[in-house]
Amino acid sequence: MIKTHKIKLYPNATMRKELEKLFDYRRFVWNQALEIWNDMYDASLVMMDKALRPNERKVRDELVENKADWQFERSARVLQLAVNDLSKAWTNYFNPQMPNHAKPNWKSKKRSRKTFKTDRAKIVNGKLCLDKPRGAGAWYDIKMAEQPRWNGVIKQACIVQDADGYYASLAIEAAVLIEKRPIRRVTAVDVNVGKFDYKTPSGYAVQPTLPSSLFSLYARMTHYQKQLARKRTTNPKHFNSATYRSTRTKLKQGYQRVERIQMDLLNKFTTKLTKTYDLIGIEDLDNQHMRMNHHLAKNLHRSMFGKFKIMMQYKADWNGSTLILADPMFPSTQRCSQCGYTKTGEEKIALHGNAKHRTGHDDYICYHCGAKMRRDENAVGNLIDYAKSKVQG
Repeated sequence: MIKTHKIKLYPNATMRKELEKLFDYRRFVWNQALEIWNDMYDASLVMMDKALRPNERKVRDELVENKADWQFERSARVLQLAVNDLSKAWTNYFNPQMPNHAKPNWKSKKRSRKTFKTDRAKIVNGKLCLDKPRGAGAWYDIKMAEQPRWNGVIKQACIVQDADGYYASLAIEAAVLIEKRPIRRVTAVDVNVGKFDYKTPSGYAVQPTLPSSLFSLYARMTHYQKQLARKRTTNPKHFNSATYRSTRTKLKQGYQRVERIQMDLLNKFTTKLTKTYDLIGIEDLDNQHMRMNHHLAKNLHRSMFGKFKIMMQYKADWNGSTLILADPMFPSTQRCSQCGYTKTGEEKIALHGNAKHRTGHDDYICYHCGAKMRRDENAVGNLIDYAKSKVQG
């Protein structure tokens, strides 16, 4: 089982310079590989020969064969993994199941994220040891903020520069054998804008996803964005002043803080669910089409429905619980969890409730059995029934 641990790094002055060189080298290799890839593809069209189509091996061999002298002072693994990433990007771009994947594009020095990968990193005496390129000068191991949580082989290390320093994401192959637990405790989660509703042994509970501390951060980030936009508009050719760079750094730190608050909340919530309950039902929502509603797009994005689903999937495997994804067309909101009656036509509950019967957004009244409950509690009950039916069936 592959598990990833993100750890902050504290490189010395020499290694900071080396990391900057590797960041630039990875960007250089990506752009060079993309150019070769496009040239090979154009040649295959002109010659009408599919055998000339580019692939990872052809592009990598072309780059290695035409290496400049200075490139031998950089890690060869950075080059090969950059080409591998480019090949995956093209595969995803042409994958019909990923229609929103962007076409691989050039990496800008000003706008690209500083990152590189290597598969030869090791932990030596509690420090991260990166592979030293041939011809490099002084080379040091890098101090880490903490040790990896899992024992195992480091399959890959991704080094990135964030707003407050350097980080390493270590993909560790941990020898862990997890068996599915017998189903005794069952719950379900109904995701909403700003909150998750779920069932506990004592009743129903709500987990907020947009705590009040975030709104002041969002306001501050909006202020910084307006300042940057004003500077770019006032002086479009010479806007990159010291004040501009300082404001941009503050904006990056704001985004980083928001991400950390929400990821901490999601990590704790998903871990609690997968460790406490044996069977969990959630909705497999179509996030892309939901965000087409421009009135809700921003709040839907901030509520992190997609991230929640991904984290539940791999944490369920880690902790031995069973996760059931309800079909996107399953009427969890319209169906009555007491009698099974499904509302249709004018009886349906819309975003603002039901106009015909003058019910609110959060009210559910069954016109068949007369049950009255909160809309979210009814959806949770339906998801629990759905999850049980899939396991028993």
